[in-house]
Amino acid sequence: MKKLKGLSLFSNVGVAEAGLDNNNDVEILLANEIDHKRCLFYSSVHPSTKVIEGDITNDTIRDNIVQEAQKLGINFVLATPPCQGMSEAGNRKEFDERNELIYYAVDVIKRLNPLYAIIENVPTILKTKIKYKGNIVTIPEYLHAELDEKYNFNKETLIKAMDCGIPQMRERNIFLLVRNDQAVKWEFPKKQEIVTLETAIGDLPSVDPLLREGLNFTLEKFPDFLRKKEAALKVSKWHRPPIHSWKQVEWMMHTPTGKSAIYNEKYYPQKEDGTPVVAHHNHYRRMYWDKPARTMTQNNGVISSLSCVHPGRPYICNGETLYSDARVLTLYELFIVSSLPLDWNIPNWANESFIRKVIGEGIPSRMITVIVNELLSKI
Repeated sequence: MKKLKGLSLFSNVGVAEAGLDNNNDVEILLANEIDHKRCLFYSSVHPSTKVIEGDITNDTIRDNIVQEAQKLGINFVLATPPCQGMSEAGNRKEFDERNELIYYAVDVIKRLNPLYAIIENVPTILKTKIKYKGNIVTIPEYLHAELDEKYNFNKETLIKAMDCGIPQMRERNIFLLVRNDQAVKWEFPKKQEIVTLETAIGDLPSVDPLLREGLNFTLEKFPDFLRKKEAALKVSKWHRPPIHSWKQVEWMMHTPTGKSAIYNEKYYPQKEDGTPVVAHHNHYRRMYWDKPARTMTQNNGVISSLSCVHPGRPYICNGETLYSDARVLTLYELFIVSSLPLDWNIPNWANESFIRKVIGEGIPSRMITVIVNELLSKI
């Protein structure tokens, strides 16, 4: 018999719970997601979970979630409300309506009264303010006001993916709730050894990008493109060349490991008239081999996004030092740094941009896995 019977709220495509599928003591029986495509994706990768499609702010949908959860004997809730209203990677406003989705997660928790719950979001949730009973309070203040009577909270709430053995620096705020009639103290597990990109993806075959200008132009610039592509696809169908424009690729070919192209003397991001592109110092930046990846955002397929370009290896061409793999991570590499199953049953209809988006929106699954395993070791 499973110790934990779970409900996933704001489930996206099931990224957070992906590492729990083979756990003999946990089963996510029910999930709720508003987006139809995400529901279909979720059902493909988590076929044994019942998915309720609909808006949790709708009373009928929320009642349905609670009733189904009660029928299934749910005793564990995993809530990952959308973070765009709080994320430092987005355009925040003081009272973003998306931040109010926490109200509905709390309503479900109070009505279900589960033994345990996880509420996960970005670190800025700690200072994000919402309206509550005529006052302006932070979300943590709201959670404690609503749930302290029945639940004990963890003391430390900030945790980094790299401390869970994941080759990514992503930091999250995670509240761990234990119903106060349970003799369990639930805190984060001990920090694990840091996994660098060298360890995680350093042995994978090099991949040249496919240039938007076409295959012939790609072969002109990268004569070994097809050979390298063939070798990469032998590893996985997901280790396929990302598609980029030549001008961006050329900038990154002249950018060393760990550096940003905006600091290059000649091959720097520039507009058609030659004027430099104004960018953040982490845009057009290669990752480091000796560190984990930085946070993989939903724009992880774009070279100009935050620190998402492959570290590359130096090589000599016509007497000039260039750097290989002038591209973002392949999907296969992205799965690795996001701690996703490499054999995940991704539906055939899902295109690359959608896959990258939903992974970038989700918490790396191993974070949830090690935290849940810490709980299981105590019950």
